[in-house]
Amino acid sequence: MSDVFKSTKRSTTVGERDILIETGRLANQAHGSVWIQSGDSVVLVTAVTQPLERDINFMPLVVDYQEMSYASGRIPGSYFRREIGRPSERETLVSRLIDRPVRPLFPEGFRHEVQIIATVLSADPDHDPDVLAITGASTAMHLSKIPFNGPIAGGRVACVEGQFILNPDKAQREESVIDLIVTASEDAVVMVEGEAQFASEELVADAIHWAHEQLKPLLQLQEELREHVGKPKMEFTVQETALPGLEERLESLCRERYEQALAVPEKMERKEAKDRVKQEVQETLAEEYPEEPGLNKAVAGLLKEMENRIVRSWIQEKQTRLDGRGFATVRPLGIEVGVLPRVHGSAIFARGETKALGAVTLGSRQDEQHVETLSGEQNKRFMLHYNFPPYCVGEVKMMRGPARREIGHGALAERSLTPVLPDHEEFPFTIRIVSEIMESNGSSSMATVCAGSLALMDAGVPIKDQVAGIAMGLVKEGGDYHVLTDILGDEDHLGDMDFKIAGSKEGITGIQMDIKIAGIPSDVLRQALFQARDARLEILEGMNEVLKQPRQQLSEHAPQIKVVEVDPDRIKDVIGPGGKNIRAITKETGSAIDIEDDGTITIFAPNSSVLQDTIDRVLFYNQTATIGEIYTGKIKALKDFGAIVEILPGVEGMVHISQLEIGRVENIHDEYSIGDEIQVKVLDIEKGSGKIRLSRKAVLMGDEFEDEPARPPRNKRPNPGGGPQGRKPSQGRKPPHKKKDE
Repeated sequence: MSDVFKSTKRSTTVGERDILIETGRLANQAHGSVWIQSGDSVVLVTAVTQPLERDINFMPLVVDYQEMSYASGRIPGSYFRREIGRPSERETLVSRLIDRPVRPLFPEGFRHEVQIIATVLSADPDHDPDVLAITGASTAMHLSKIPFNGPIAGGRVACVEGQFILNPDKAQREESVIDLIVTASEDAVVMVEGEAQFASEELVADAIHWAHEQLKPLLQLQEELREHVGKPKMEFTVQETALPGLEERLESLCRERYEQALAVPEKMERKEAKDRVKQEVQETLAEEYPEEPGLNKAVAGLLKEMENRIVRSWIQEKQTRLDGRGFATVRPLGIEVGVLPRVHGSAIFARGETKALGAVTLGSRQDEQHVETLSGEQNKRFMLHYNFPPYCVGEVKMMRGPARREIGHGALAERSLTPVLPDHEEFPFTIRIVSEIMESNGSSSMATVCAGSLALMDAGVPIKDQVAGIAMGLVKEGGDYHVLTDILGDEDHLGDMDFKIAGSKEGITGIQMDIKIAGIPSDVLRQALFQARDARLEILEGMNEVLKQPRQQLSEHAPQIKVVEVDPDRIKDVIGPGGKNIRAITKETGSAIDIEDDGTITIFAPNSSVLQDTIDRVLFYNQTATIGEIYTGKIKALKDFGAIVEILPGVEGMVHISQLEIGRVENIHDEYSIGDEIQVKVLDIEKGSGKIRLSRKAVLMGDEFEDEPARPPRNKRPNPGGGPQGRKPSQGRKPPHKKKDE
């Protein structure tokens, strides 16, 4: 056989998992490609670069993670029966998991387009492909000609019964108190993402440090592959944006005024002050450089660099932040609840110049989100959607639906609040939170956590505890690390870390860390976690002063829910032929009704009055007959010996021919017809069989009626008269019977 499939393979063991990385087998026209496999999960990751013709000031990296349905032996459920173009929420989130640690590792000034595509070719539930894709992306970049300051490796860490597990299987993840994805280089951790069940800061710090050590064999494997099949890195030229002597001229021209502009504490006023200095400088320099077309762009870039130097020097030398706060100080809080009169729960949470409006909507089981995954369709009863309209930062921008950032921030807040939600059995509602960012100056995702927690309590959702979130920053100068609490937007942009931690007073529930430098030491990470805990407890105290526990009752505008039980044998009557009955009830009441096979029926109604009406309609089909009660029934069948009468929905009894009239009925078919309504009294209900004996005569005679014992079967009756079996001799003319009711 030819060497068309000639490849290079290397494998290693991390934790208890064997991981294979192969290159040269597929996608060889890409600049870098690897097949990475663990268990039955296989991910193909490619990296390609090409020159960019236009001039930009950012790294044009695109990461696309895609899960193919065939990877788990499934056919897509869409109308077209193929993977649709728009990525799912899961694919978007994993794409971000790859992008965030890779992006800072491109060399400064590299502006070629780069695209990383990670395709899941095979998937098994015990080997999650997301962490494989992170390591695969690093390997593809490391082996390619693309400049890349890697490698890095990703892994998932769990903690079960006090023991850390790297890349746990599905059962272990369900038992774990933490579920963290950690990405690391040889020297430091570069990204953390995950959730926890009220884990302590000590446990989270230990887990991250432990995962870093466990991932090192994957880094060594990538280095070994590069030695054997790595391509020479391409040369590139950093485009010079500044004119000779322009930086020095700018320093002398506006350094002092720019520092004064940066010292303005309010965000928008500070921006306007900076813009005024920028405009004045550009006008002055335009006279000095009249023939330079790229002057304004060069000035803007140099002013940004000046701002970076000024802010970082303040922190390093003066221990001063942009708004004058100390390193561990939280901005002033503002909290209001119940602000939207018609929604089911609402709250506004403000921290400094960041404000989030949280709105809670309660729904029925039919409102659950159906998500198609590689392991099948899943239902979500809790959703959190984060919106970042352009006005919240004073900008004009086309609104085209949620971007990757909005999806990521919403998912982080959703994970952070999930651990405090009540069980579905305790609170059988579908819950949706929408966070509208009203103003943004840093950490709007953590403001969303706070607003969402307050809105849940305002809605009367019995959450276990309040949850708050805080964003931590970092400035590294030389060997000094300065951890900043509650960072501003500018501190996020100019700093070296964005570390978001959410949790209750009991511990951490959500975590996300991104850094812009090669990594941070474990002791600095630990310091950030404990500094964040102090801030979180301070915020929780402020939240509890406004609303300490969930409201005892749902809003009058909130839907009502009731669980009723019916006899499992009567479910078919509630549903009706072809669903006729249940459709009529839901259409006429507007309620949603869920029916279980065991007779449990959950009724979800728009309000309390509709709820009671719906309950009555449902239980109408669960009625049972009572001895001595009179019912208006409908004749369902006629026999020579009597009539079968339905007295309640699905409840039928027998009226013997002798119990139809006070007098004798000669021919039942002449007197009665199917569908006739008659009043009957329940004389007896046979134990065991449940057969019901009815009498119309008892209704007609009233108090004069005396019940006769039930007749024994015909072949066991005595024959005292000597006539035909079971029949007495004629006693003369019988009284005329009454005609059937009109």
